[in-house]
Amino acid sequence: MKPIITVRDVKTIFDERVVHDGLNLTINQGEIYGLLGPSGCGKTTLLREMVMLQEYHGGDIEILGNNLSNISYENSQKLKREWGVLFQAGALFSSLTIAQNIALPLIEYSDLSEKMIDEIVEFKINLVGLKSGDADLYPSQLSGGMKKKSALARSLAMDPKLLFLDEPTSGLDPISARDFDTLILKLRSLLNLTIVMVSHDLKSIYDTLDRVAIIDHKVIAYEGSVDNINSIKSDFKHIFIKAENE
Repeated sequence: MKPIITVRDVKTIFDERVVHDGLNLTINQGEIYGLLGPSGCGKTTLLREMVMLQEYHGGDIEILGNNLSNISYENSQKLKREWGVLFQAGALFSSLTIAQNIALPLIEYSDLSEKMIDEIVEFKINLVGLKSGDADLYPSQLSGGMKKKSALARSLAMDPKLLFLDEPTSGLDPISARDFDTLILKLRSLLNLTIVMVSHDLKSIYDTLDRVAIIDHKVIAYEGSVDNINSIKSDFKHIFIKAENE
């Protein structure tokens, strides 16, 4: 399989606290890859470093053939258009309707006509399982699941190759969470996406992820399939064992 993201010996330091001390992992094209580990281990931090929202202090991250350590500003702007990001709380603009939220990246980063943008927005809304009539609603008028789907539609607006999801089922009831898992699997197949996901949701982890990396004690304690999770030497392993026995 073709690597699409490579993390080599990445180090991250906050003030004097070392968060990552030499992370190494490889994410292949077309897979759904999970960043797992105990709270505070730096999962979301690594995801933020991958999408260039946060700096790391050593090592290299390479995405789609671009080394983020020495990428030019022009190339970084081009690269950012190759991925979409779903933040944990959705990060929708509260003063904009759902349609306006989805249209925003298309208005900012393309020269498409207003008619074409409207057609794309309608397509993305339907793609994530929302109704056309939801387009004129504001975030305050949406349920938790609808907010997640709206934010997902916005992350797909530019037809990205890569999708980054930070705790996508967090805050959802079990039915909505499983519905979202099914949607992620459908979108991966339909759009040929590579998906990187931070999650604590064990059901989602077992149902959607092809491979995982477990960050523990500042390094990658395990990288591989969820099925082989029992082989790891990590304080985090007991959570998976408990889940299998439930």
